[in-house]
Amino acid sequence: MPEATNSLTHASSAYLRSAMHQPIQWHEWGEEAFAAAQRENKPILLDIGAVWCHWCHVMDRESYESAETAAIVNREFIAVKVDRDERPDVDSRYQLAVSAISGTGGWPLTVFLTPDGRPFYGGTYFPPVDQWGRPSFTKILLAIAAAYRERRDEVLKSADEAMNVLSNAESFAGRQTEFSPRLVGVMVQSALPIFDEKNGGFGSAPKFPHPAALDLLMDWYVRTREERVATVVTTTLTKMAQGGVYDQLAGGFHRYSVDEHWTVPHFEKMSYDNSELLKNYVHGYQVFGFEFYAHVARDIIRWMDEWLSDRAHGGFYASQDADITLDDDGDYFTWTRDEAKAVLTDDEFEAAALHYDIEPAGEMHHNPAKNVLWLRAMPEEVASRLGVDVAKALDLLASAKTKLYAARAQRPTPFVDKTVYVSWNAMCVSAYLQAAQVLQLDHARKFALRSLDRILSEAWGDDRGLAHVIAYADPNAGERFIRGMLDDYAFTVLACLDAYEVTGAISYFNFAKRTADQMIARFADADPKSGGFFDTESSLEEKLQLGVLSTRRKPFQDSPTPAGNPSATIALLRLHAYTNDTKYREVAELTMAVFAGAAEQFGIYAGTYGIAATWLSRPHTQVVVVGEDANAAELLQAALAPFAVNKSVVHLTDSEAVAQNLPPVLAETVPNLPALKEKKSVAIVCTNFACQPPIERPQELSNTLREAITAK
Repeated sequence: MPEATNSLTHASSAYLRSAMHQPIQWHEWGEEAFAAAQRENKPILLDIGAVWCHWCHVMDRESYESAETAAIVNREFIAVKVDRDERPDVDSRYQLAVSAISGTGGWPLTVFLTPDGRPFYGGTYFPPVDQWGRPSFTKILLAIAAAYRERRDEVLKSADEAMNVLSNAESFAGRQTEFSPRLVGVMVQSALPIFDEKNGGFGSAPKFPHPAALDLLMDWYVRTREERVATVVTTTLTKMAQGGVYDQLAGGFHRYSVDEHWTVPHFEKMSYDNSELLKNYVHGYQVFGFEFYAHVARDIIRWMDEWLSDRAHGGFYASQDADITLDDDGDYFTWTRDEAKAVLTDDEFEAAALHYDIEPAGEMHHNPAKNVLWLRAMPEEVASRLGVDVAKALDLLASAKTKLYAARAQRPTPFVDKTVYVSWNAMCVSAYLQAAQVLQLDHARKFALRSLDRILSEAWGDDRGLAHVIAYADPNAGERFIRGMLDDYAFTVLACLDAYEVTGAISYFNFAKRTADQMIARFADADPKSGGFFDTESSLEEKLQLGVLSTRRKPFQDSPTPAGNPSATIALLRLHAYTNDTKYREVAELTMAVFAGAAEQFGIYAGTYGIAATWLSRPHTQVVVVGEDANAAELLQAALAPFAVNKSVVHLTDSEAVAQNLPPVLAETVPNLPALKEKKSVAIVCTNFACQPPIERPQELSNTLREAITAK
């Protein structure tokens, strides 16, 4: 007899499909669910989670797979389940509402709504029985159902209050102030008091990486040489990569650390965290020259290539789960001493135990024998304590790492969500292209371009614009169109510009321009006095504005990905630098003014705004390298070596086709230079729409760039 299913059998998302056999009569987010709630006059139980979310699966097993709980839910509510990765527009609004109602947020997000979708109560995880000072989920369900039946006025009042909070949150109405370049320095300085001197990072546990803030700090250091800022960045980058939050065997970062030492992570691994941290380590290598940072960058790519890449078609997968079952907590990634001893020689184990801190008592509460691998002792210390030379210690550690990783690969593997999201893919493309240029990784360059080509061919439709999803994880899932959001457009513009600069192919630039024009048309606030971009299309049909989607949002804070408004601003300022089209700069300036009054209070949590502010307040620097001989290769490396957020490098190999592959501003100057007509390999440095004479010597280019980047 086939197992019973609910309507989520028709869903496409891996998270929703994982609940298709639950006894809850789940609905997907859509008109049908809201119509049922209004027809039956029942409140809506909204569950928002993700396939990588451990506590979402815990609540699924404890409550949503319980026949007793299901009977209450099915009798008293219309149940709706949402995948936050598939529908970030729905998630972001209800997160704000629940935060206002209960002071908490995160996943699973459990929200109770009126039949028209207005939130009146919510929280995150609710236990199946009374514990930790929280009432059981069944008590919550019965109390909410009774309140809706018997105290409807109170419920509706609470819903109105929540909607008022939503209407004011991130609208920034009336807050537009004149943008000042001093904001960059203010945001940088805001990071210093909350820097963890001992462990790196900002604040205390739980500790998240803040990639945009780190890039902002590095750019500031390059221009000012403030040693305090350098200490903040290098301590943070080094401690994160030495900690358990970094996968010491496979490469790649887990989502965050539950402790302040970066030792014990939440074990899920996200494509977007790794794309932005990959940029950080590439930029750290450019700024500080530490080979360790280049190693970490290559190691992130190694993991993404192996686990998060669709090698057959191009594209990056979304995430890897933390756990195999709900009874473990990162068991796939952690080790007991006996487990390590079973696969290593005695000498290898001694070295590995010192290096990775493999002790009888580990760090995991659910199994105290389990160790998170982190770098406690460097090879030199290992060598000294074992009484061997460093070369021997390095050999032992290399063979131990290889064997441990091979043994781990034999364990049941946490689920990889093979959904291909446009926004996250574009971020990965940009990161790969930046790493490929600086670290000379041709395989990363090729895969990034192949992935971008897939986005441009499969996600774009002339009538519908960009999609949010290209492909879902489950091959049995039906195809569906999820409308692209601001992030999809902004990150795609940036990826196309990165691809143009790497390849010199003007088609990528044209794609960037077309996508940016659509982004303005679809998302920009039509009121010239308001400015900024909404996260969803301003022209959405009324029928799609279900629940709180009619509430407009202009995302400004990085959470957890770079925020849409400053990302769109950077894209427009980069386009302006290539076109001198005042439309792009005017929209960018207006967008920056919307948030200028709030930027100081957000500090590093709006790091992308700080990067956009740097673009707006400083002259852009462009380097065009023409040629494909050995001297051109040296010029290209000299151009790529220094880091600045507003520096771009374009490489053109075909001197015959230079004019055809330059955007408007550069096309007016570069093709007419005598050096190009003489077929010389040269570099041309242009700053603020003025180009300097061609440069043939790499050292001269380095000196010129240093002056341009640090000019006041």
